Amino acid sequence: MSPTPPTTPAPRAEGRAGGAAPAWRRVAAQGAFEARLVLRNGEQLLVILILPALLLVTLARTSLVEIELAGGTRIDAVVPGILTLAVMSTAFTSQAIATSFDRRNGVLRLLATTPLGRGGLLAGKVLAVLAVEAVQVVLLGGVALALGWSPPASGLAPALLAIGLGTAAFTAFALLLAGVLRAEAVLAVANLVLVLLAVGGGALIPADQLPGALADLAPLLPSGALGVALRGALHDGALPLGATLVLAAWTAALGGAAGRLFRWS
Repeated sequence: MSPTPPTTPAPRAEGRAGGAAPAWRRVAAQGAFEARLVLRNGEQLLVILILPALLLVTLARTSLVEIELAGGTRIDAVVPGILTLAVMSTAFTSQAIATSFDRRNGVLRLLATTPLGRGGLLAGKVLAVLAVEAVQVVLLGGVALALGWSPPASGLAPALLAIGLGTAAFTAFALLLAGVLRAEAVLAVANLVLVLLAVGGGALIPADQLPGALADLAPLLPSGALGVALRGALHDGALPLGATLVLAAWTAALGGAAGRLFRWS
C-alpha cells in the first residue's frame, strides 16, 4: 500500500563558520527533509491523506460497515478509527518501508557517520512523522467537522496525548521491522500488518464489535489500544487508563527490541 520513497541523503546543516550546526538544527533539518519527501510524493499522499479522507466520508455517510459508539453518533465512532489508521499508516507502514530501503541503499550508514549521528537521525525521523501527522490531523479533522463532527473541547488534549503514545509505539515497531528484515520483506509485512490491524485490530471497528476472540484480543494490541484511547478522549473527554498503559507497554517493549536488534547496514 505504501510506495518506496526516494532515499537521497538530506543536505548538510552548517553553522555560521561552515562547521556542524547545533544538534537541534541538524535534527530539525533532517526532520523537515524527510517530511518533505513524504508530502511531495503523490503515492504517499494517496495512502496517508487521500484514502483516509475518502474512507472517512464513506464510513460516515453510508452503512457499508456497522460502526457504533455507545451514546454517540456514527461520525463520533468513525473519526477516532480514521485517526488511528492515519497514525498507523504514517508512523508504522510508511516509516518502516522508508527506513528499510534507506538501510538497504546505505543511506542510514552514511548519515550515521555525519555530525547528525545515529541519535540525530532517529530523532529526525520521529520529528518528520509528527509533522506529517499534524497535517493529517488538520485535514481529517477539518473534513470531519464539515461532516458534522463535534468533539468535546476537553478531549482535544487527551487525544493529542493518545496520538503521541500511538506514534511512539508504531514508530518503534517500524524501526524494529526495518532494522531486522530485508527491505522487500518489510514492504510486504508492513502493508499486511496495516491491513490486519485496521480490519481486525480494533482500529477502524471498535474492539467490542469484533467477532469472537478478536473482541478480547484487539484492546491489547497497539492498534486497538490507540482506538480505545482516541474514542475515549474524543467522545468522553478523558483518556482511558487501560489503553494508555497498553500503549506505554508496547512502546517500551518494541523500543527495547529495536534498540537491541536494529542493524544499520
